[in-house]
Amino acid sequence: MKKYLSLLALLLAVGYVAGSLRAPKNPGAFDVVGFSKLPVLVNGRIKPIDTVARSSLLQLQGRQTVKTPDERSLQPIEWLLDVVFRPELADTYQTFEIVDPDVLALIDLKAEDGAGEKRFSLKQIQPKIAEVQRQMQLAQPVEPQARSRFQRAIVQLYGNLVHYQRLRHSLVAPNRTDFLGDLLKFQDNVAAGVAAVRAKQANQPHDEAAAKAMTEIGEQFVIMAESTNLLVIPPDADNTDPTAWRPAGGALLETFRTGRVNASALAYAGFAHAWRNDKAEQFNKLIDLFRADLAKRYDVALKKSDIEARFNAAQPFYRSSILYGLALFIALFSWLAWPDTLGRAAFWLVAVAWVLCTAGIATRMWLEGRPPVTNLYSSALFVGWGSVGLCLILEKFFRNAIASVAAGSIGVATLVIAHHLSLSGDTMEMMRAVLDSNFWLATHVIVVTAGYSATFLAGFLAIIYILRGLFTRTLDRGTADALTRMVYGIVCFATLFSFVGTILGGIWADQSWGRFWGWDPKENGALIIVIWNAIILHARWGGMIKQRGLMALAVGGNIATAWSWFGTNMLGVGLHSYGFTDAAFVSLTGFGISQILIIALANIPLSKWRSHATLTERPAASAPRSTPEPVAAK
Repeated sequence: MKKYLSLLALLLAVGYVAGSLRAPKNPGAFDVVGFSKLPVLVNGRIKPIDTVARSSLLQLQGRQTVKTPDERSLQPIEWLLDVVFRPELADTYQTFEIVDPDVLALIDLKAEDGAGEKRFSLKQIQPKIAEVQRQMQLAQPVEPQARSRFQRAIVQLYGNLVHYQRLRHSLVAPNRTDFLGDLLKFQDNVAAGVAAVRAKQANQPHDEAAAKAMTEIGEQFVIMAESTNLLVIPPDADNTDPTAWRPAGGALLETFRTGRVNASALAYAGFAHAWRNDKAEQFNKLIDLFRADLAKRYDVALKKSDIEARFNAAQPFYRSSILYGLALFIALFSWLAWPDTLGRAAFWLVAVAWVLCTAGIATRMWLEGRPPVTNLYSSALFVGWGSVGLCLILEKFFRNAIASVAAGSIGVATLVIAHHLSLSGDTMEMMRAVLDSNFWLATHVIVVTAGYSATFLAGFLAIIYILRGLFTRTLDRGTADALTRMVYGIVCFATLFSFVGTILGGIWADQSWGRFWGWDPKENGALIIVIWNAIILHARWGGMIKQRGLMALAVGGNIATAWSWFGTNMLGVGLHSYGFTDAAFVSLTGFGISQILIIALANIPLSKWRSHATLTERPAASAPRSTPEPVAAK
């Protein structure tokens, strides 16, 4: 039975992944899955409305699940349908995350009033929205990096409220209970209504009721057009330009000129009518008709929306994180029992998770039409992917589960980082013009990010050496030598890629900004990584460090890389500054302190290590025999 354990682990992992490939099912009679695939244009990119729902929930509450007051679980698209078509009900859903105690005090709420003691509904916040807006106006003139914790929290809350209102006004007028009937009546009376309004403006005899009705609904259209950034109405049949999409309110305003209500806007009003009145058959029929019309002009965009919606439902990176975590646990346990069997099982779990991540990154590349790294979110995915790929190679050669432990740790850590980076909105955003170069994204960014991956991997392998040697008796001489060879080889790889990537970045900067090097914080961070890796290699070649010295310096590489990756982005200066955030600063500071503590542990005398009986340090293989042993390495 034991010899089949690794095969069983592989089959279960493959089965788990295969389960994500099944087409999502509708939770009820309504074809909400079909609705979720409808394309919309937001921030320059056509995407399925499912992506809008999921990214909105991540922005508002940090997760994609919604609980109703009666404890029903809603899919993201069901929540969005309620927001746009039944706002009076959606306003009772506790979807706004508020954790700052001063903000809670401002809106007269306590933590225990919210779901999970941190999520609240618009209905709970509404009485104090005016005060929230006033505080936001006071905080807005302050530079982002100079704002207090309360100011940052109030600006974030106000931004979330604005985003929620944009969703509410994106498809129909939220305060109209029968918008479809209003539009049909409007279309029948538009000519007479426009004539009455013009007569009123010219102080001529007119139908006052018709003029008033036309003015009221026109104001609703203006509010809809100006209150959303979701462009949901495709161009007319003779226009295939994907940038010509319009907001629903803008398309409805054209009715005053054409005398005919836009068919797509009318379709969305039909969706609202069917959803509000529980008419599933009508809802589903409208989806079929609407998709058939879109397929005539936007077949490619429709297919990409379908695939992106399936990609969202599959959640490949979440599933990969589960597999990485399981592999980490099994690999650690293999050091205590059944090393060969459990080691192979952990290896196969890591391999399946890595293949799943590869498929996820490749899908994102196809959807964006870009290389794999375009922003911080995708860099977290790629750093983890590159590090785990190197771990698979190391494990194939050494077969001691060390690389599997590192792979599980790095895989989980980078995917958790990526999740938190996704909370700011769509992760497949459009590139800024100066960065809009697939060539440099595929060369400089890929190469320098591979350097990040390798430097982190060397640091995590070093952490395994230090913690395993200090706190367990499992670090024997053979294992220590294997770890040393791993770290040394990975540092060589990291030095080459970080150096070449930095040079390529300078060439790109010269082409984009007219200067090769400007001592930008990000440029300095990249240079620090190169210098640090070079210090490690020179210290080893010169015999100035032995095994523990090599490991301590490799852990220091984690600090240098984390600073270059995230720290430089929060300084508020330079061309690579993306803004200061409390969460990132606290996490980065905590990570740096943890690495310093581990370096300190590495310098505890070897006689205090639990593995002292099985471990005897030796000078590095390339170090001259005559080189005296420095005090710092002892």
